[in-house]
Amino acid sequence: MNKFYTSLLGSLLTVAGFSGIANAQLNHHPANQPYYHASAPKINDLIDTRLDVKFDYQHSQLNGKEWVLLKPHFYPTDSVRLDAKGMDIKTVGIVEQGKVMPLKYNYEDSLQLVIHLNKTYTEKERYTLFIEYTAKPNELHDKPGFKLDGKGLYFVNPQGKENGKPTQIWTQGEAESSSCWFPTIDKPDQKTTEQISMTVPAKYTTLSNGLLVSQKNNADGTRTDTWKQSLPHCPYLFMMAIGDFKVYKDKWRNKEVSYYLEPTYAPYAKQIFGQTPEMMELYSKTLGVDFPWEKYAQVVVRDYPLGAMENSSATLHGEYVQKTPWDLVDDPNGSGGTTIAHELFHQWFGDLVTCESWSNETLNESFAVFGEKYWNEKKYGKDDGDAKRYDELQAYLNNGTAYKQPLVAFVYADEDGINGANIYDKGGLVLNMLRNYLGDDAFFKGLGNYLKNHAFKNGEVHDLRLAMEEVSGKDLNWFFNQWYYGAGHPVLDISYRWDETSHQQKVMISQKQDGQIFKVPVAVDLYVQGKAIRKQVWLTQKTDTLSFDCAAKPELVNIDADKVLLSKKADHKNLSEFNYQYHHAPLYLDRLEALTAAIDQQTSKQGMDIVISALKDKYHGLRLKAIKSLKMDSAEITKVALPILTGLALNDPNYPVRAAAISVLGKTKSKDYLSIYQASLGSPSYTVKGAALIALNAVTPADAYQAARRLEADAKGQLGYAVITAYATSGSDEEWPYVISAFKKSSVQAKFDLVRGPLTKMISRLENKQHVQEGINAIKELAISFKKYGIAPKLITALQQIEEDRKKLNDTLSVTAVEDAIKEINEAKA
Repeated sequence: MNKFYTSLLGSLLTVAGFSGIANAQLNHHPANQPYYHASAPKINDLIDTRLDVKFDYQHSQLNGKEWVLLKPHFYPTDSVRLDAKGMDIKTVGIVEQGKVMPLKYNYEDSLQLVIHLNKTYTEKERYTLFIEYTAKPNELHDKPGFKLDGKGLYFVNPQGKENGKPTQIWTQGEAESSSCWFPTIDKPDQKTTEQISMTVPAKYTTLSNGLLVSQKNNADGTRTDTWKQSLPHCPYLFMMAIGDFKVYKDKWRNKEVSYYLEPTYAPYAKQIFGQTPEMMELYSKTLGVDFPWEKYAQVVVRDYPLGAMENSSATLHGEYVQKTPWDLVDDPNGSGGTTIAHELFHQWFGDLVTCESWSNETLNESFAVFGEKYWNEKKYGKDDGDAKRYDELQAYLNNGTAYKQPLVAFVYADEDGINGANIYDKGGLVLNMLRNYLGDDAFFKGLGNYLKNHAFKNGEVHDLRLAMEEVSGKDLNWFFNQWYYGAGHPVLDISYRWDETSHQQKVMISQKQDGQIFKVPVAVDLYVQGKAIRKQVWLTQKTDTLSFDCAAKPELVNIDADKVLLSKKADHKNLSEFNYQYHHAPLYLDRLEALTAAIDQQTSKQGMDIVISALKDKYHGLRLKAIKSLKMDSAEITKVALPILTGLALNDPNYPVRAAAISVLGKTKSKDYLSIYQASLGSPSYTVKGAALIALNAVTPADAYQAARRLEADAKGQLGYAVITAYATSGSDEEWPYVISAFKKSSVQAKFDLVRGPLTKMISRLENKQHVQEGINAIKELAISFKKYGIAPKLITALQQIEEDRKKLNDTLSVTAVEDAIKEINEAKA
């Protein structure tokens, strides 16, 4: 599963925590009390699952028949326990000689079926159960105290009453929600082959795991599609998707690769998903294990609350990956591309080899994060991979509790779960450290061995260690004990002292964190007389003092020269040393550290040199950061920066960089750049167009108003915001319906910025009092809805400005409306 890679969610998924909540209903552990989460005992093993399902769109229910083949795991048994959440159970029996013989069963808490078999079975015997049932996912959360990680089966607009939204059905199994739509042993240590027959309205397209083996048209206007996967996988990876999808057929080697999208976005399938075969080839060659499943499909659905889900051979994506080519211009490998790589790498790590328990979920999610960054690195260059890894580091460090929990967490409270910042962000970085320590050849050969040894089975973190040790010949207990089974990270304080008499460079490194002292290998680059000398050292103490003999005082001592150490650090270099680091050390993080140090000192000679140099950095992310950090109130900075910004605005190959440069030029309110703004209105990038229109509005509002009228029909993203800004500045009641409609669809931040900017002035001058009332209500609703975030006082100030302006127009009705709105805001609970 993928966390949402935008600020929309703001926090990470705690997938295994979901699992714990479901278990709490059965194991009766208090949700707020930590306890040991044991691996699920294996009494019976799933072998094959065959489903025949039909859908009740009126009641959002599934009517199913199931034939499930099982065997005792080792010990003889006369019963089997299946997870089956909130169902109506109609028939439970055993299949003998083609007939169903009824069996006795108990349905415990509407959560588990305890079925009494017709005899005691041994591990060499198999038996087939038949179950007829109705799944009622929408009723699960209506039961008092009934907590689940999800309802497994989702109906989207099932009766077609919501305009503009398609009718769809899709499933979400992780962590243990597949048992909301079919009875199974819903644990990650179970694997089963699968066949699903879905009877649906003939107009819809279906998708499931494996291959589509048959389609049958029925007399009642329905069609029955049968999908079969002959390779075993976990129940949580079972999937269905039904809807009005258009299918684009692609190919990797001799396997079908397909993309299922809504008709509107079907023409852009290749632009959205077209890198998938290239990713499959990279991962297959790198791991030495070819893509293992019979086909690979990706489908995009509505109302999916997470990022995406890596169902075996059939990944399900949220609608945010559906974009037009114009949306993709600004960042062709943005959140959608990252998610595509993440879920694809899961097909090996998570699907082919699955974590034995949710406590070992780092074997699923950490690898997927590692895989997506590896794709960034190989496709877009090392700087891009390192930039994305740095973002992961910050996400982990900024999480308030992740450092308290090990990557492999066995003891935790169900309400806490396993911290997502660990298994996603930290885990990916831990793998990158291991890669750096072992070297690429040994690391990837070790991964290949791990996959081959456990293919279509389960793994624990110990299995990963053993695979790496077998290949490398190195003992890795020290690494796994501290990074996987221990919590936290090093917090380093680094200082330097040069001894001219002995020609020794000393480096003092203290570990300031509570808890364990980390043992870590560190590369140190000493730049002496223009030449870099590499030293390999180990940090092992609370405070380590490193001494290096040098012919002269180093221009730079670069600790963690490979920039792979997962740590928080205070590095006490001076700005001259950071300047040298920017220009001579080779990596993205070398330059980022220097730029970060220079931003607050950019009016100094050294600081200015770093910031101005970063405007021309080879990596677009650093150019963007440098542009946004410029202190344009400094005449000296402005004099040097403006010519560079002009060139970036016109010619930078990265559109967000162009847009950022235009935004800075626009704040000068100089007419010298009008030609740039006018030319940029023809850019294929919405972001560039939006920046240009806002800049034009700051200089010549009348021209911006006319441009907004031309661009209104296709105003998306930043351009949409810019059109609202231009209309709010120069428009009238004629433009108000567009403005208020677009305002309501905008993000919270965009709404806030508009209220504090031109929208308030527009409301103040409108002639139609109904429009004024509509604007006042929109501001009031924003203030009340997000009062707890502290935005109400500033929105009240905006309302007070409207009140003053309407008083001048003798508009007593609007003045009263403002007073009432302010009163409601003040009385509303935060």
